[in-house]
Amino acid sequence: MSSPGLPLLLLLLAAPPLQPSRLPPPDTPEGKATITGFILSTLDRATSFLKKRLPEVNLDGVVGFRMLEVQLKGVQEKWARDSQLQPLGLRVGKLVEKLAPLLHDSIFYLNLSDPKYLREFQLTIEPGFWKLPRAWTRTEASLVYPTFEQEDSFSEELSDLCLVQLLGTGTNSSQPCRLSNFCRTFMTRPGCSGYCLSHQLLFFLSARMRGCTKGLFRQSQHYMNIFCANMMDLNRRADAIGYAYPTRDVFMENTTVLSAHLLVLLLSSRWHHGGLGEGEEVGLGGRPAEGPLSLLPVVLCGMSGFSDFYKLRWLQAILSWQKPREGCFGEPAAEDEELPEAIQYQQHFLRRVKRREKQFADGCSSHNTAMAVAALGGFLYVLAEYPPAEGKLRPPTMTPPAGH
Repeated sequence: MSSPGLPLLLLLLAAPPLQPSRLPPPDTPEGKATITGFILSTLDRATSFLKKRLPEVNLDGVVGFRMLEVQLKGVQEKWARDSQLQPLGLRVGKLVEKLAPLLHDSIFYLNLSDPKYLREFQLTIEPGFWKLPRAWTRTEASLVYPTFEQEDSFSEELSDLCLVQLLGTGTNSSQPCRLSNFCRTFMTRPGCSGYCLSHQLLFFLSARMRGCTKGLFRQSQHYMNIFCANMMDLNRRADAIGYAYPTRDVFMENTTVLSAHLLVLLLSSRWHHGGLGEGEEVGLGGRPAEGPLSLLPVVLCGMSGFSDFYKLRWLQAILSWQKPREGCFGEPAAEDEELPEAIQYQQHFLRRVKRREKQFADGCSSHNTAMAVAALGGFLYVLAEYPPAEGKLRPPTMTPPAGH
């Protein structure tokens, strides 16, 4: 058998085009190197965007890049042991070096723009807070709610209060892992969808990162299993409807749920992007299916250790959503007119705007860019940790620990 040495080395060093039109199956060294090259090039452009807009990027945007740094360091550690992957490891190392001073300097600008929010959530952008999954599992369909709430009573302000209480960063207390009766009820309420569901998962994921293991937090994995199962189910429902959105449609947040039919339509939230859904597993060479895809569950459930959120065709879609010139992710130039009229109306009438979202004049979004880079970092880590087989990014199923 001939050695792939020189051809593979040349492939690892070659600069890929800005966006892939068709990605190869990742079950060969060459395919894996090509896919990795696309991800790293996309992340490098996004990091350049962060550098240019650092004084204006909000805290939520910095969180995504801090997650990315953790993922890149995990990849770097694994590839350091493989001589054939050392050129890619060097690229990862350069990206980490490029990112590190930006994350450090972001504290200065965030303190100028929103000191109270920084004080409450600075932990989430500090080194060591975000940790890679220690084990992998998959979502269970049996945990999906039979019905979802028909009205959205979610409050971002109340969610923030519960997170501050959990982190121990409020003005009246420095003790972490505290839990009021209200927050216990609020964060475990069944039947939530969209924005509410995402924040419930974020709460228990943050508890794990903070090291909370007593009381309700002994059941953190149980609730994370439920929330991620329902996030996956909602993506599948949205995909099954088959609405064709533009490939680079606008990310929008989940909004008010008025009916079962409208629920599916409303999944095209700021984090739900026209592109790919569940459907059958296909290799990266296949044409992406059409339907809403949520980035936030990919980030949060991926960081929680649910491997089935890392679908190859979702990866291809995310790579295609980047604005090549700006390096960011966000609204396309002028594609809203291509959306079905009913969906345009829902987006106009029901859109919930995140209080601290930073939307730039060129359509770039601080939050969307953060979610995209954290999702791509997760794909890269899974690709590095478990070599794909049969065109699927699917780590072996392992049962995660009951508590952190």
